[in-house]
Amino acid sequence: MRPLLLLFSVIAVGLIFISRLFYLQVYNAPSENLFADNAIRKVFDYPKRGYIYDRNGKLLVSNQPSYDVMIIPREVEPLDTLEFCLLLKIDKAYFKKKYNKAYRYSPRLPSPFLSHLSKEDYAALQEKMRKFDGFYIQKRSLRDYRTPIGANVLGYIAEANPSQIKKNPYYRQGDLIGKQGIELSYEDELKGIKGIKFIQKDRFNRDIGPYKNGTRDTIPQQGKDITITIDSELQAYGEKLMQNKRGGIIAIEPATGEILSMISAPNYNPNLLVGRVRSKNFTKLYNDTISKPLFDRGLKAMYEPGSPFKTLIALAALQEGTIDPATTITCRGMYNYGGTKPMGCHCGNGNRDLLKGIAKSCNSYFADAFRKTIDMYPNAKEGMDVWSKHIKSFGLGNYLGYDLSIGDKGNIPDGDYYNKWYPDFRWGATTVISNAIGQGEVLVTPIQLANMTAAIANRGYFYTPHIIKKIEGQESIDKNFTIPKKTSIDSRHFEPVVQGLADVYKRGGTAAFLKVPGIEICGKTGTAENFTKINGKRVQLTDHSIFVAFAPKDNPKIAIAVFVENGYYGARWAGRISSLMIEKYLKGDVSLKYMEKLVLEKSLEEEYAKPYSGESFSINDGTKFNVIEIPTEQPTEDESGQE
Repeated sequence: MRPLLLLFSVIAVGLIFISRLFYLQVYNAPSENLFADNAIRKVFDYPKRGYIYDRNGKLLVSNQPSYDVMIIPREVEPLDTLEFCLLLKIDKAYFKKKYNKAYRYSPRLPSPFLSHLSKEDYAALQEKMRKFDGFYIQKRSLRDYRTPIGANVLGYIAEANPSQIKKNPYYRQGDLIGKQGIELSYEDELKGIKGIKFIQKDRFNRDIGPYKNGTRDTIPQQGKDITITIDSELQAYGEKLMQNKRGGIIAIEPATGEILSMISAPNYNPNLLVGRVRSKNFTKLYNDTISKPLFDRGLKAMYEPGSPFKTLIALAALQEGTIDPATTITCRGMYNYGGTKPMGCHCGNGNRDLLKGIAKSCNSYFADAFRKTIDMYPNAKEGMDVWSKHIKSFGLGNYLGYDLSIGDKGNIPDGDYYNKWYPDFRWGATTVISNAIGQGEVLVTPIQLANMTAAIANRGYFYTPHIIKKIEGQESIDKNFTIPKKTSIDSRHFEPVVQGLADVYKRGGTAAFLKVPGIEICGKTGTAENFTKINGKRVQLTDHSIFVAFAPKDNPKIAIAVFVENGYYGARWAGRISSLMIEKYLKGDVSLKYMEKLVLEKSLEEEYAKPYSGESFSINDGTKFNVIEIPTEQPTEDESGQE
């Protein structure tokens, strides 16, 4: 009995092993085994990336052919290294470096040896490739940016790094991936799907034909074409106006949230980051720590918003019932709020109601409105929390949720913020009164300020700013971009504020000399103080010029925010640029030729070249100042008549 039991046990175990092997090799043979089979060579067929068009159908980005020299280290045979290096225009040290890198990656898997050969180099090498075992040429496409503008919008592609490859197994060493802008945000739609060919090799490692007659091969699927919301003509015009200046411009269509232009200055030609010159050019741009062309000021730079923020001070006060449009104060050139030095004002003195307060940018009026809003609650923390929620409902102080790859939250303080700042001090509205005029601890990005302006233009709601308009094969875009976001302010409170913004362009307003014939614009000038530290001391530099506007007043088509660093007062450069951009978009041409010439010829490089100006901060450095004196936003006599 025991011998039979032993026999049955051996037979049973044998059958189990045979069954399992049969199952694994016949019924459950994974396709990945083809990649591990040394007798099969894998050749990837890279798809063309999707094209990118602007909102009017103009082609912005297409593709151009490129050729990569690939290497399989274990298949490399002795070769004439000198001839090979001459053909590729490299030296022997580079050859060794690339060979060793490829071998460390994998001796048996292909990896890039030299990328982005030109057509001429490819033609010269192709004739002699048979002499170099272990090397072959792989064709793919590179980006062809059909425009010198919008580098910060379009972005660029480069080789996927190890962390990206680890995160997404689709990518292999040498594969290209979107690194910034649209190329990154819509990488999944643009990249397409790689095809692959399996080539059978004989025992002498020679190709003998397609594996299983090509039945396991796949063809590449081209990436999807996309249409973005940018108006390339407006983008080009804005970049032209911002030459020799630093700052950002964001223009939005209020009715949809579509981004019409997204300008960061200084910028660069996107073709600088294409092909074999990409690495060298990127290093040069990256190391420019003064002008920072790779830093997107429209999305990442945080500034004190200055006087445009007064519109939200007014709306919060109207909502809380602490003022109404007829509420007046008498401005005497300063605002007294306790035993400290008063806040200066340059509105020209006199009685101010809401409309005049906006039109003349009266510091005293909005300081009083802010103080009343906070003081109507039992304690400053509670009042500050209510105020903060109103401001944040306009998209400030948080990420907007747009479809762009970068951004910053900015800062809108609340009660907890100041409790932490003043743990041993009973702070109140007068302690933080600088918030009333868009200074102090309030920080915004240009896109947030443009979105705020669009919300005012819409009388109380906005659509999430976005840059995608259409994706090939999709009927609609993300629903998040089509649902309006309501602010906490009742719609009835917007009309007097909008009228005040229209009065900014009338006689006595801070932008009276910026009128555009035939277009009723609503806007607000702004000046933000600009500080840096020199030898440990806080030093004031030339102010930033800020302007927000929308037009027309009714049924607005464009909302815009302009920041010009070290650009003096708001109307001087940011205001002029806003008027020119608005007319360009709505009319297709510019009638304000004198103003256009003035802006185009103006360079602020002398301002940026001043000692330490390259180290200037857009962000409050933490030093507390209760008194903020704003330079006048009124045009000088010789400017006031320049139409």
